[in-house]
Amino acid sequence: MKTWLKWLPFIGFAACFLFFRLALSHPENTVVPSKQIGKALPEFQLPAVLPDIAGVNSRELKNGQPHFLNIFASWCLPCAEESGSLMAIHEAGIPIMAIAIRDKPADITRFLNRYGNPYQAIGIDQGSQIQLAIGSSGVPESFLVDGQGVIRYQHIGAVTEKDLPQLMSIWRQITA
Repeated sequence: MKTWLKWLPFIGFAACFLFFRLALSHPENTVVPSKQIGKALPEFQLPAVLPDIAGVNSRELKNGQPHFLNIFASWCLPCAEESGSLMAIHEAGIPIMAIAIRDKPADITRFLNRYGNPYQAIGIDQGSQIQLAIGSSGVPESFLVDGQGVIRYQHIGAVTEKDLPQLMSIWRQITA
């Protein structure tokens, strides 16, 4: 009987380890949706990252016209992957504003020269304060914002060609 009691702490530890291992390896949800959906954007003004493209401020996103707000970085591989889809959105006449996260002007210039520039404005958010205030947890992420500056939809991850019909449908609902 005493030999069995010596193993009890080890058995308890192993059971806890297995429980947590299984729970962490099969999460209920793999994305973190923004708690800001349905709420107005916070007030902000981000400086321009490049001299020939305006910065981004929340006032412009409340001008009565809906916008597509893209959170990106030049160092982000999925951001490069979504560039073709963003160009398609731009060519459809949807204004795209961008927030560049922890980036450098020279790197952004190279990124835009290589993948194209679908952006009407690009603001720099070096400390990710605005990114976090909007409820974005990473890059790339995109938000559809109505004409009053209210976040209506969040797309987590790269926008791909297969996402375009859904995004266009939501866009039409917002503009109707």
